[in-house]
Amino acid sequence: MSDDPVPLASLSLTHVHYDPTDRLSYLCAWLALIPQGLCVVYATLIWSTREAEVALLFAGQLGCEALNLALKRLIKEERPRLMNGKGYGMPSSHAQFVSYFAVSLALFLLLRHRPPSPRVRRRNHTPMGLPERAAWSLLGLLLAAAVAWSRVYLNYHTERQVLVGCAAGTVSAVGWFVVTALVRRSGWLAWALDNPVAKFLRVRDLVVEEDLCQAGWEKWDDKMTALKAEEKKKR
Repeated sequence: MSDDPVPLASLSLTHVHYDPTDRLSYLCAWLALIPQGLCVVYATLIWSTREAEVALLFAGQLGCEALNLALKRLIKEERPRLMNGKGYGMPSSHAQFVSYFAVSLALFLLLRHRPPSPRVRRRNHTPMGLPERAAWSLLGLLLAAAVAWSRVYLNYHTERQVLVGCAAGTVSAVGWFVVTALVRRSGWLAWALDNPVAKFLRVRDLVVEEDLCQAGWEKWDDKMTALKAEEKKKR
């Protein structure tokens, strides 16, 4: 039996090449980890909120990733010559991922989300108005643009590969938004939520009309108000 050590492999999921002498390159390396971070956010929100809208958004994200894989296998365009990545480069999966997320977030906040008017103050909570939702949408789009640009700066993709990735992500987001709108309008979502399995898993559809934190905050506010009332009685 040979005593030679087995060569180790690298987990390329979070392995990013960058120039250690370039601070901007270091920042781009962190930007490259945003898709992985968003997957953690998806999993956390789905488990903690049980919101149907979040689950639908994630389902569309998985479909967008499947489309990217199919396009890479179909186009078979190589990465830049001085590349830092493996596999085909057209289109950029990072650019497509963040474009889908940012555009989907903007479509939800600006078109689907229907919170009460900011003039209607509910206890200690004021719903987001249109300017605030537009600001969050713009922030998401700018962050997506930064991630897409970082792929060119780190030499993982050409500009064309990144632009095609952004286009594919945008088309996927708009297409999935239309599909989910039809699912809602047809009553299929309401039927699915009335299913015993969905009820057992406590799946709900509240985020369209209220903030994710609102219901939990009101419950906490009720508890604190009751505790303060009891303390006053004891005095």
